Amino acid sequence: MGLLSNRIDRNSLKPGDHIYSWRAAYVYAHHGIYVGDNKVIHFTRRGQEVGTGTVLDILLVSSGPTRSYVPCSTCIPPEEGHGVVSSCLDCFLAGGILYRFEYNVNPSLFVAKLRGGTCTLAASDPAETVVHRAKFLLNNGFGFYNVFKNNCEDFTIYCKTGLVVVDQVTMGQSGQAVSLIGGPIAAVLSTPLRFLTTNPYGMAVVAVGVYCTSRVAADIGMRKDVMKLEVEDLTRRLTLGAFQALSPELPGPIS
Repeated sequence: MGLLSNRIDRNSLKPGDHIYSWRAAYVYAHHGIYVGDNKVIHFTRRGQEVGTGTVLDILLVSSGPTRSYVPCSTCIPPEEGHGVVSSCLDCFLAGGILYRFEYNVNPSLFVAKLRGGTCTLAASDPAETVVHRAKFLLNNGFGFYNVFKNNCEDFTIYCKTGLVVVDQVTMGQSGQAVSLIGGPIAAVLSTPLRFLTTNPYGMAVVAVGVYCTSRVAADIGMRKDVMKLEVEDLTRRLTLGAFQALSPELPGPIS
C-alpha cells in the first residue's frame, strides 16, 4: 500500500482485515471484515450497501457506470431489513478493486489522504478479537442502518476497535460520512477567514486546512465521545433499546 492508494492483492489478505471497495465511480465505498475462507462479513440496509431512505439514494446508486457483475450461487441474498451479512470475497467486491483500511496511521499520513474512509488514527485490536466481533454481530445484528451514524464503515471500525460513539445525536465513527459533510462545512466555516487573503488559491488553502482539521477532530482515534464496549454488551444494549442511554456512563478519555 502506498501514500495515495490502499490497494492490495488478494494473496496478502489476513483474517481480521478491514477491507473496502469503491462503488459508483468513487462516490462511496463499501466496507467489511475479512474473516478467512474467502468470506467477508459486512453491514447493509435492506440488502443495499448504502442508503438514506430518501431521494438521495437515487444519486448514490446511479452515479457512474454500472458493473455487470453477477452474484455467485453460493451466497445467500440479504434479507429485507437492516442486517449484517456474510458474502464471498467476489460478491463483496462486486467487480471492484480490493483495498485495505489502515489503522494507527500517523497524523501526517492521515491528513495527506484527503478522502475520508481509508484510514484512522485509532489502533486495531488483535485479529482474533476482530473476527469474533464480526461473527457475533453476524448472528446478533448491529442495529438499524443509518448512512451518517451507523453504516458499513461504522460496523467495521467497531469490529476493529471496539469503540462506539456514545452520543448518537452526533456523527458516527465513519470517516467517509465525515468527508461527505466535512467538505461543504469547511467551505462555510472558512468564509469568515476570507479577509486573510483575496487570492482564490489562498482561500482554497484555508478551506482545505479547515477541512483537514475537522477530519482529524472527528476521527475515532481522537474523539472523546467514545467508549470501549464488548460486543456482547453492545448487542444486549441494542436489544434492550438502551444504546442511547450510554451517555451517563461516558468514561474519561480512552488511551
